[in-house]
Formats: sequence, structure tokens, C-alpha cells
Amino acid sequence: MVDIERRLPDYYKDGKISIPENIKQRLENMQYRILGNHSAIEICHWTKKALLDEGACYKQRFYGVDAHMCAQIGPTAMWCSNNCIYCWRPMEFMKAIKIKEGQVDDPGIIINEAVEQRRLLLIGFKGNEKVCMEKMNQVLNEFPNHWAISLSGEPMLYPKLPGLVKQLKSNKDVRSIFIVTNGQEIEMLDKLVKQDALPTQLYVSISASNKEEYKKIHRPVHKDYWERINHTLSLLENIGTRTVIRLTVIKGLNDKNEHIKEFAQLFKSSRPDFIEVKAYMYLGYSMNRLKYNNMPTHEEIKMYARKLLEHLEDYHLEDEQPESRIVLLKRNDSNVHNIITFHDNLPPVEINENTSINTIRSKYRRTIPLLRSMGINTEKNTCRSLKQIALELGLDVGRIIEKINSFIEENYGKNRGA
Repeated sequence: MVDIERRLPDYYKDGKISIPENIKQRLENMQYRILGNHSAIEICHWTKKALLDEGACYKQRFYGVDAHMCAQIGPTAMWCSNNCIYCWRPMEFMKAIKIKEGQVDDPGIIINEAVEQRRLLLIGFKGNEKVCMEKMNQVLNEFPNHWAISLSGEPMLYPKLPGLVKQLKSNKDVRSIFIVTNGQEIEMLDKLVKQDALPTQLYVSISASNKEEYKKIHRPVHKDYWERINHTLSLLENIGTRTVIRLTVIKGLNDKNEHIKEFAQLFKSSRPDFIEVKAYMYLGYSMNRLKYNNMPTHEEIKMYARKLLEHLEDYHLEDEQPESRIVLLKRNDSNVHNIITFHDNLPPVEINENTSINTIRSKYRRTIPLLRSMGINTEKNTCRSLKQIALELGLDVGRIIEKINSFIEENYGKNRGA
């Protein structure tokens, strides 16, 4: 790790790290938007599908977040301490460096510009006749309630990350913050813990089961990379927030039986709340490094997860989303609920036959399992009213309303917005 002033003059401007103009142009052509000097935002295709009421990402399926209200950002968009071969983002430009606090934008700049650029990127959907106007109005008039600090680069390299998380946490409209890390920046993780700045859910991405494979697949910069990732994994069980290990399966590279056994040993010792077993997707810049045949099918991912569970007696298969080729495993004794209900403090609403599924699941997330138990899809066609859904499913709308209101009364009490 070397200082940016001496190593990367093109990435250093007016005392701040900065994305060069030629790279900025390439990113904007890919529909990224640059925030300040070194951060970026992009609209996930699942956000767009959610606005058209055509489905939602697996994070909405598994954890209840609102896909159409997600802001996906990277505070150090072009800097990472790994150069993973399966990364679909343009990490060819990334340079691992030691970044100082005085060289970066303040969190407020990143947040404010992210909100504005996100709005500008999505406002065109207002003219789409297929758009769900209820969701569109939320996008245009409300602060994003889910923040995924995971877009590009390693977020733990941003020296003001604790301040970014704490500023988002202080906003009453923010209901969840996810950080995805490669587990290499152990010093920043320690800061997040000590400064009470952990996200709602902490992801650690690891797709290599041993030291040699890690070097080939993740292509780390740190020489003590294996010690660093294992230190991070050792903290997960008692770190004080929801934890997830994300395993990206690359067909032909990390899917052999010996890899599965080694992964199981890593996961047994780290004991995260969840393990996401996800297929590598042949997308973006990764197509320059891997082949189409490296992409597993969803059935192959399920088979992989089942083999993993043969060595993980403390976990079970919790859920799946075939469209994303992902399977969710959960630790049997985890005390966290799948659906994130933090800050379920929105103004109460009256539930009647004209109320949409989107309104119910967004306002009262604890109802999501109840809705699903009645056969109601909580990811697709959610802008339809209870009356429309009941007619389609052949159910008694009055009985549905009664069940929902009874559940809300029992779980939220008189203060239905709490």
C-alpha cells in the first residue's frame, strides 16, 4: 500500500482523490453517476423492475427491503484491495492505496449528491405507462430508505465510513444499511465497531476456500490477505449486527467437493446469521476474464447449497430466488428475523380493499410472512389492491383485511406506526 500522491497523480486533484475524466466518462456511459470526487451511484436493474411492478431483488425477498427505494453507492468507487476475477464492475481501473481522511469528500456530500443523482436517473420512468405510480411518487418525494454501500470498490477504504453510516442512521427515513466488504480492511472494521457505526447488515464476500485459491480468485493486494480475511470471519458471530457471508460459486473454479468441505469449515468457525450461495453471473467486465460456461444454473446452486449443508449441521436452507440464482442458508440458532423491521415507525394507514400490497408491506414489514402465507406475492404486482389480489386468488377480501388488521393490532398495538 502506497500513498496516492506519489503513485497515482492522475487520481489526485486539488488535495482530493479523484476519478480521472476519461474513466468518469466511461462510467457515465455505463449509467454510473459520479458523486463528488471519488464516489459513484448506479441504478440496479431490480430497482427498475420494481418500479414497473415486475419483480424485486433477492434482498427484498429475503430481508424485506424496498427495492424501488434502494440507493446503491460506492464511496471509493475505483479503489479496492482485491481484484476479483468474477467482479462485473470495472475494477481494471482500480488501484489499491492508503487513503487519508483529508483526501476524501465528507459523508454529507456523498449522501446529498446520491439522492439527487438517483432521482435524476429514475425520473424518466414517470413517463412509462407501465410504471407503478405509487412507487414512482415514493422515489421522487421520499428519501431512499435502503442504502447498499456495495456498488464498486471496497467501501472500507473510505476513511470517513463511520461518519457516513452514522449520518445515514440518524435519518429517520433510513430503515436499513448494508455494507459489503472483502474482509481485508480489518482496521476500518475495528473503527466501525468502536464508534458504534456498524451497518444494519454486514456482508463479507469470500469465494475461495483456501489460501492458494484466494490468491487466484480474489487477486488480493495485501500480502497477509489470508490472515486478514480469517480475522474478519472470526469476528462475525459476536460483532453486534446482522451478518452474512456471500459465496459466489464459479463453475469449474470453486465448486469441487474439496472446496465445499473447506468452505464448510470456514463457515462453522465464523457462524454468520446467513450464508448466501450465489451463482457467478456472466456480466459486465467479468466477461473479459471468465467464460459463459463458468455461470452455474439455479439448480446447480441449490445442489451446491445442499452439499454444503451436509457439512453444516447448524444451518438450514431458508429461502431461494431462482431469478437471481441464489439460495439463502440460515443458522438454526440465529436470533435475528429475516425481515428487517428496524424503524417501522411510518405514519399508520387504514387497511381496506383498495390498499395496495406495496403500502402494506412497506408500512408494516412484519406482515410480509402473513401475506405470503395467504399466497400473496410480496415482490411482484404489489401495486395491485387487496380487492384485485383477492379476486385473482379466489380469496375472500374481507377475510384478508380482517387477518391483516388483526395482525397489525397485535404486533404494532395502538401506536400502529411504531
